[in-house]
Amino acid sequence: GSSNFGIISACCPGGITGSVTSEMAQSTAQSAQSAAMEVATVSLASGHIRGDRPSLAYGTAGFRAGAEKLDHILFRMGVLAAMRSKVLGGKPVGVMVTASHNPERDNGTKLVEPMGEMLPVEWEAHATALANASDNALAQTLENLLVTLSVNLEVRADVIVGRDTRSSSAQLALAVCDGVGSLQPSAVQLLGLSTTPQLHYLVRCKNTDGGYGYPSLVGYANKLVGAYDSLIKDTASTTNKYKPNLSIDCANGVGGVALRQMLPGLQNAGLAVTLANDGSGPLNDGCGADFVKIKQCAPCGAALSPGSRAASVDGDADRVVYYFADDASTFRLLDGDRIALLLAHYLAVLLKRATVQDLRLGIVQTAYANGSSTACAVDLLGADNVLCAKTGVKHCHHAALALDVGCYFEANGHGTVLFSERCVQRLCDSVQSGGSIGVAAKQFLQLRDVINEAVGDAISVILAVEAVLRSLDWSCAEWLAMYSDLPNRQVKVVVSDRGIFETTDAERKCVKPEGLQVAIDEIVAGFERGRAFVRPSGTEDVVRVYAEALTVDATLRLAQAVVDLVYERSGGVGFKPQVV
Repeated sequence: GSSNFGIISACCPGGITGSVTSEMAQSTAQSAQSAAMEVATVSLASGHIRGDRPSLAYGTAGFRAGAEKLDHILFRMGVLAAMRSKVLGGKPVGVMVTASHNPERDNGTKLVEPMGEMLPVEWEAHATALANASDNALAQTLENLLVTLSVNLEVRADVIVGRDTRSSSAQLALAVCDGVGSLQPSAVQLLGLSTTPQLHYLVRCKNTDGGYGYPSLVGYANKLVGAYDSLIKDTASTTNKYKPNLSIDCANGVGGVALRQMLPGLQNAGLAVTLANDGSGPLNDGCGADFVKIKQCAPCGAALSPGSRAASVDGDADRVVYYFADDASTFRLLDGDRIALLLAHYLAVLLKRATVQDLRLGIVQTAYANGSSTACAVDLLGADNVLCAKTGVKHCHHAALALDVGCYFEANGHGTVLFSERCVQRLCDSVQSGGSIGVAAKQFLQLRDVINEAVGDAISVILAVEAVLRSLDWSCAEWLAMYSDLPNRQVKVVVSDRGIFETTDAERKCVKPEGLQVAIDEIVAGFERGRAFVRPSGTEDVVRVYAEALTVDATLRLAQAVVDLVYERSGGVGFKPQVV
């Protein structure tokens, strides 16, 4: 299959730029023009044409749409990735073909920066412009970009391409390769099936000359399992409440492929993992992290017995939620907010044991974090170290950089922990102290090795959570007892124009329409532990209302009052939602 291509090296000396090198007289503009013409010609010859397909925008999740709308976009993103690599002096960059938790019929793509970060915002605009150029305007659009961005065409581009298990992904990954190959000189490596975090890991390894780990899928498995094994070897060997058995729902996606490679190593390290929905059924259908989080129930094909632990990853394995059945056989969810608090709690314990006082350990949440989780975080870390960011992982990631140890998770289970260089240096110094201080510092650094700092990574988070629960000797019941969620509701209100809504303070306050926030505040004041906010959707003409209060009855009344207010004062359309 197409997973065995290894490296397709597309360096042909007689290519577009070969003739340019000798004659410096030929201006950059001319070489940009001929390079752009070549790309347009390859696009046409290989059938990667836009035709009358709709325009799409590169957003937080990259491009995402029905798979049949994407061939020309994936070709052009191959071109853009080659440009990005050239602009960065030939550093390897990545292209992932996935639509994450969307249904099987969809697909998409996102680009990965050298250290595993997201594409810079200004390049999102370039991606959108290139994707939406008509076939006739492709050469001109590309030429303008090459000149504007001062792309040195003589630099050899290096691009790594990963893909998920969707039936459309192999073909779309080849379209990316055609795109990379059309902008000579360039090299492309087809990784084959990989999770999104595995691609981020590989790109980061290549850019750190192996400093981050060995750049292969086997290297990824060995690094995580090895780090987990070292970490638990240094903690108590016997546990009472913690049982080393875990069931993982793989959403019938690529996470199952990655986890299967790791099972023997985890078994040797003393963690017995069983996989459910590991490829036998349709992707994300009645299973996966998103399904479990939204439906608040166990996925299909995963029966829960009281006390047993389970986790669900999404289609490309970059988010995870945990859940269990309590003694009364009630389903209990342990979401991203709870994962963040568990990890922060344990990291705080280790810092204290290592007597490292002056590092800033904190949590980044979004407005959707439950009020009880925020209160618990403030108790644990202090109000100054609990930050709120706008919805979206890139905003959380950016906010976490202000901390020495920054845990950020969205409630949906997407997130990770970032460690500053100062933090790592301080703990390396503490290891030298020896004794109980040295042991705690070493455990802290080993836990860091289990965590994938490049990106939210479900498999890495699972291993971190398992190591922490084991070390604390906690079952899910102790974890759940950190706080009790306030009852909450999320409601969509359809409006005629979402453009009239404007928010500030990490989307927690509405500044437009004028007077709306004052009215919301007046309503909220009448409810104990009440909180509500209104924010426009980024993708459709709806406004999202969030409300929470001390009791279910109060929450329903608060949510309905805010829904009524928005509907009546801000152009509600159709039936007014009834909150239940």
